[in-house]
Amino acid sequence: MSSTRTDHIDISPQTMERDTRQTTADRSKIAPGEIAVGVVIGRASEYFDFFVFGIACVLVFPAVFFPFEDRLEGVLWAFVVFSLAFFGRPIGTTAFMAIQRRYGRSVKLTAALFLLGCSTAGMAFLPGYASLGPAAIVLLSLFRFLQGAAIGGSWDGLPSLLALNAPQARRGWYAMIGQLGAPIGFGLASGLFLFLHSNLALKDFLEWGWRYPFYVAFAINVVALFARLRLVVTNEYTQQLEERELEPTGVVEMVRTQGYNLFIGAFASLASYALFHLVTVFPLSWIALNNSQSINDVLTVQVVGAFVGMAGTVASGWLADRIGRRNTLGVLAVAIGLFAFLAPVLLGGGPVAQDTFILVGFALLGLSYGQAAGTVTSNFAAKYRYTGAALTTDFAWLVGAAFAPVVALGLSAHYGLAAVSVYLLSGTVCTLLALKINKALESRD
Repeated sequence: MSSTRTDHIDISPQTMERDTRQTTADRSKIAPGEIAVGVVIGRASEYFDFFVFGIACVLVFPAVFFPFEDRLEGVLWAFVVFSLAFFGRPIGTTAFMAIQRRYGRSVKLTAALFLLGCSTAGMAFLPGYASLGPAAIVLLSLFRFLQGAAIGGSWDGLPSLLALNAPQARRGWYAMIGQLGAPIGFGLASGLFLFLHSNLALKDFLEWGWRYPFYVAFAINVVALFARLRLVVTNEYTQQLEERELEPTGVVEMVRTQGYNLFIGAFASLASYALFHLVTVFPLSWIALNNSQSINDVLTVQVVGAFVGMAGTVASGWLADRIGRRNTLGVLAVAIGLFAFLAPVLLGGGPVAQDTFILVGFALLGLSYGQAAGTVTSNFAAKYRYTGAALTTDFAWLVGAAFAPVVALGLSAHYGLAAVSVYLLSGTVCTLLALKINKALESRD
């Protein structure tokens, strides 16, 4: 009597991901340079999406989605929508970490970047208030929240892996590589808006021209997805992550055991995050509302500022390797505090003074933001570092940058530019206190 046996074929996402890694293992040797390229491409694509929205909050959304308000109120409402993404980031991180634990890293990254691309493209196809009424604002807000959730979910651990593989004497240099994505993304977004705004009539720009940067954002996300999956699906990448214990942990356990590190990490780089939108999105809104110079001139200066920011970010790596990353953050926090006193004079002056504010601000931003990630996340125990690094960044953005444009513009419009000084000074104080607490805890341990 014969019997027939049918083998069970495992086609689970985890098995598919493992098989893909095995087929690429022989031809995919990951060098630190490859990791660095993946980090820069991934971060630049994310920041491009965010800055496209931020610039549109000033140039487009008041007229397209808030035509019933005056110009100032329209920009303020657009900045409120802008802030929603930063609430979505920690939620997205939590949800997509769960997806990774169940279905694998490549599934998580693909789903997150697909959501990011779709939410960004959805904004490009979204009719304005004249066609949909209040529903247009609701949909814009929803897309913006989903954009933030996708950014949180797209955390791949590459910056942490790069930092942990860095030589002892060059940790500052490796830490700044991932941060280069911010000025690169902003420079691309500003340059594209400059091209469209300077070559189209205002009517055409507001009707259809502004949508092209959102289409481009979707295309860039596709390129970034393949660039990052090229690393994520390889056996070498997974092996390195496992050796470093860079795997997701439960958020409840994370907060219960490492909550103090999350708190310190969120505030340790607050000066840098507070400065971030005050030299990128806010000056454009202030100058546009006061008509002190043309929009095209401001965008041109901001493109130049992006290059200054890149140079400052690179220089931060050199500086941190000589005086330490924590000392670099502290020194730059003090410099940002001093810069805060000049803000009313420069922004309230003529075009030369305003351009000086933008360029000097970008230099300080590059030097400080270049070391804003990883300075405190090294406090996390190994098993918590993967999730801790992601959540620390999420909360730092939420606390330090989410409300910067709307608060700075609203207070400045009603009480003067001294409000910008107060905002930046508060970030400086929080950074110095958090760094002091971090040093005290480190000495105690």
